[in-house]
Amino acid sequence: MSQFQAFFAQNAVIDTTEEFVVSERFKDKEGNPIPWQLRSITEDHNTEIRKASTKRIKGKNGSYSVETNQEEYVARLVTASVVYPELKDPELQKSYNTVGAESLLRKMLLPGEFGVLLKKVQELNGFDRDMSELVDEVKN
Repeated sequence: MSQFQAFFAQNAVIDTTEEFVVSERFKDKEGNPIPWQLRSITEDHNTEIRKASTKRIKGKNGSYSVETNQEEYVARLVTASVVYPELKDPELQKSYNTVGAESLLRKMLLPGEFGVLLKKVQELNGFDRDMSELVDEVKN
């Protein structure tokens, strides 16, 4: 038995899913807020999202620079983490007169609600811990 067995793919928790009430405005038949289902993503998926949000910009003298559109990256990160409601559903998009999951999310939510959702997605994906917290945890 290997000392690294806990790190083997079959033993690792891949997806962390969690229910979270993003907005009190979406209610079920009994008037209770409907929780959204969120999931974590892998770093591979995060890299794909970052690349899709990055453009090459032509500069002076034919040189190029790389620029990541942060708003696009954040929108893609959040939509990749939302399992329910299904943001790619054509009927749901049609009801908001929009096309695309990122666009739908922007139309569905108020700015503060989007901020709360973003914070929860960041937490779920491990972006909520700063270096001092990690150092303290390692010390203990």
